[in-house]
This record gives sequence, C-alpha cells and structure tokens, in this order.
Amino acid sequence: MYGNMAILAAFVFLYSIVSGRLERTPANGAIVFTVFGLVFGPLGLGLLNMGVDAEGLRTLAELTLALVLFTDAANANLGVLKQSFRIPQRLLLIGLPLTILLGFGFGYLVFGGLTLLEIAILATMLAPTDAALGKAVVTDESVPADVREGLNVESGLNDGICVPILFLFLALATGSGTEDGGTVLALKLVAQEIGIGVAVGAGLSIVGARLLNQFSDRGWITESWRQLPVPALAVTCFAVAQWLGGSGFIACFVGGMIFGGIEERRKQTLLLAAEGTGDTLALITWVVFGAIGIDQTVKHFSWEALLYALLSLTIVRMLPVFLTLSRTSLRTDEKLFMGWFGPRGLASIVFAVIVLNEKLPGGGTISVTVVCTILLSVVAHGLSAHPLVATLGARMKASDGKTAVDE
Repeated sequence: MYGNMAILAAFVFLYSIVSGRLERTPANGAIVFTVFGLVFGPLGLGLLNMGVDAEGLRTLAELTLALVLFTDAANANLGVLKQSFRIPQRLLLIGLPLTILLGFGFGYLVFGGLTLLEIAILATMLAPTDAALGKAVVTDESVPADVREGLNVESGLNDGICVPILFLFLALATGSGTEDGGTVLALKLVAQEIGIGVAVGAGLSIVGARLLNQFSDRGWITESWRQLPVPALAVTCFAVAQWLGGSGFIACFVGGMIFGGIEERRKQTLLLAAEGTGDTLALITWVVFGAIGIDQTVKHFSWEALLYALLSLTIVRMLPVFLTLSRTSLRTDEKLFMGWFGPRGLASIVFAVIVLNEKLPGGGTISVTVVCTILLSVVAHGLSAHPLVATLGARMKASDGKTAVDE
C-alpha cells in the first residue's frame, strides 16, 4: 500500500509542476497518465500493484466524471448556448440514435460470436463522448464558440441519456425485463433516469447556490473552507440522483449549468477547487485504467476488437454527426471537426464495469473492444487536439477576414 502511495504521490507532484508545459504539447494528460499506469503496472515494471477491483474503478470513474460534468457545465457560456442550442439538440436527438444504430450495424458485420443484444449493448457503451478528454477542445477559444458549446453540451448529456438505453438492453439480454415488455421498460427507464436527474440537479444546485450566496455575504465562510462547497455540491447532485434511481451524470450537468448561471460573477474562483479535484481524480483514474484495466482485458484481444474500435472512432461517430448537422450554418470543416472530436473515456469505463458485472457470454469480447477503443481515443484525440484546433482557428480567422473585405 505504501509503495503504491509513494509512486502515485510522486507522480502527481511531478506532473503538477510541469502540467502547464505539457498542456501545450500533443502529450495531454490522459496519454501521460495511461502510459504511466501501463509502464508501472503488472504489464510493465510491476511496481504498481493496486488492489482496485471493478467496483472501485467504477466508483473512481463516476466521481471523476461527475466533477468534470459539473464544472464544464458551470463554465458554459449560456448566451452562446441560447443562440446555438440547435446544434447540441440535433446531436443528442438525431446524432446519438444514429451513432448507436450505425455502431450496431458494423458490430453485426464484425462480431460473429456476439448476440444481437450484446452488439446493441456494445454500440450503446461506445456512443457517449467524454467531457474530460474533450476538455482541451471545448476550453480553447480558438475554436468557434458555437462549436465549443455544442460539443460541451453533447458530452455532458449523452452519457446520461445512454444509461437507460444500456439498462434496457441489459435487462432484455439477462431476461429481467420481459415481464413489463421492452417498450414499457424503455419508457420507464428513460423517464426515471432523465426526469429524476434533471429534478435533483436543478433543485440541489438552486438551493446550494442560494445558501452559498447568503452565508458568503455574511462572511460566515472562511477562506480555507471556500474551496469545498462546489466539489461537495457536485458529488451531492450525483449521489442523490443515483440513490433515487436517476442519472447522476445528468444531475451534475444540469446542476452545473444552473449553478454557473446563478454564480456568474464569482464562479471562476469557486470552481477552481472543483476543477483541481476533478483533474486529480482523472489522473488517478487513467493510471488505474492503464495499470489494471488493460492488464485484465489484454488476453481477450482480437483483430475484430481493433477493427471495431477504429470504425467506432471514425465512421460510426463522424458520419452521423455530419449528416445531423447538414442543415446548419456550420462550415464543412467545422462539421468534420465536431465529428472527429468524439473521444471515448470515463463513461465507457463505467459502462464496461456495469456490463462485466452482468457476466454476459460475450462480456470478454465487449470489454476488450471498449478498452481498445478508449486507448485509441486517448492517443488519437490527444495527439490531434492542438494541431486541429490551430488549423480550425486559422481557417476561422481567414474566413472572418475574407468576410470583412467583402463587406
């Protein structure tokens, strides 16, 4: 235990003092964290021997995602979002179902050993995008504001929407959903997950923000404790929603947006601690994933898993996004940019643990495909983020300059 603690603490210290420099390079956080876990874990030097089981990894990934969703939503530009809400609305209501459907079609062609429901489960697991891995894109002001806010809202809500869909397919695959019927069960799950998530996130954030304002104005909050209310509120939103049977991810995103709207003036100061906590948890999650997740699934590796992972990150994601945004004002390069930046990460890790606990016959194939997709995403999206953001920003400036000359 102390050996693991020493290695992790030293790594956190070393990364934190050079993080600013590394963020300006293609080697983003997730790449460094995962490689570190892989090198020091059982498949590498064997120095990290963490006794983290599947449930422990799930809890860690869920808490990380909860904080990231809350802070990203709180930092959203609501003015831009109101003007361009049609973009994330299309991505969620049209693009997401098309992505699952296309993923199912390719899964049917690639995997001969999986049942139809297992293929549907895999397609759903890899449909949501990761807010944490996409942070470098949605926070860079070189990217057009409507593109940034569109990707931010999509990544914030699509994992919560996928939860009831995944549970429906799991219930049908295990036979536990046959009593009510598939349609009734689907409607029940969707209403419960989304409805409770929205209600809890909105209610707790309004109350929390009001209380924070009241007691802050009275000077009751000391500086040392001022760092804790936002992380605590984010975790409360997540845990209460999950406890009541709703989606904690939707609760965090909705709660974050409301909190950011109420605390517009001083939200940057209040969010610093939550962002730092989220970054630290993300570091630990990716280290554990690199050390344990890869080690436990590498024995199931196959060319089918690699092929599907490549398809999932390209055609399965990019084609639905491009078609969905075909009638918007976005340029072709912006549509391709949004299609490419659909990284897979924390939500897929959580879903993989949920599916593994069900012990499906094709669970090994499903898990290795998810791990393979996440690994490729960490590398491909991490290495391409800065170059593609710079290219898009340059094209935007050139387009604005041409418009100004024409006028």
